Amino acid sequence: MNYFYCLVTLLLLQMNTLVHAQQSGNYKTVEEKEFSELSKKQNVVVLDVRTPEEYKEGHLDKAVLMNYNSNTFQQEVNKLDKSKTYLVYCKAGGRSARASAELAKKGLVVYNLDGGISNWKGKILK
Repeated sequence: MNYFYCLVTLLLLQMNTLVHAQQSGNYKTVEEKEFSELSKKQNVVVLDVRTPEEYKEGHLDKAVLMNYNSNTFQQEVNKLDKSKTYLVYCKAGGRSARASAELAKKGLVVYNLDGGISNWKGKILK
C-alpha cells in the first residue's frame, strides 16, 4: 500500500510539472553548434529579434527579422505557424530568451541561441 501511495504521488507530481511547463511556455536554450544543426532541418524558421538597425549590421542566413521591441511583436507572434520550429536569437541572449518565452506560451516549439549572435562562430550576412 505504501509503495502504491508513493507511485501515485510521484505520478501526480510529474503531471503537475508537465502542465506547469506547458502553461509557462518552456523553450530550450542551446549552444551555437546545436542551433546551427537545427537550422539545417526542414520546417524551421530562424528569427532575429533585434532591431532593424542591428539586423542590417549582420544577421544569420535565412533569418527573418521580428523586432522584439516593436509595438507589433505580439501580433506577429500570433501569426506564426504552429507546425514550424523556431530558432530565436538576438545580440547577447536576453531579448531572445524573453521572445522565446512568448513564442513558447503560444504553443510553439522554440530554441534560443545561448549568448546570441555575439557567440556565433559561423557566417554572418550583411
